[in-house]
Amino acid sequence: MDLKREPVAKENGASQKAVNSRYIEEIKSEFRQITWTTKEELFAYTQIVVGATFVLGLGVYLVDLSIQTVLDTLTWLTRITIG
Repeated sequence: MDLKREPVAKENGASQKAVNSRYIEEIKSEFRQITWTTKEELFAYTQIVVGATFVLGLGVYLVDLSIQTVLDTLTWLTRITIG
């Protein structure tokens, strides 16, 4: 089994410079197809992410606070009951 392979440029008879040039042109073509966000969209999306992070963080804090309160209450009741 022969694991050595000749470069693509030599297999097709094209020079390495031509292959590189075609590759760069394909990259440019792909970049032209990208739809970039505007500043306004980026600002709006950033506000949404920051707002959602704050709301979710507040939710986690409230759940943690409620669990802590329940556990403290149970501890207090246990100490009163058992002594």
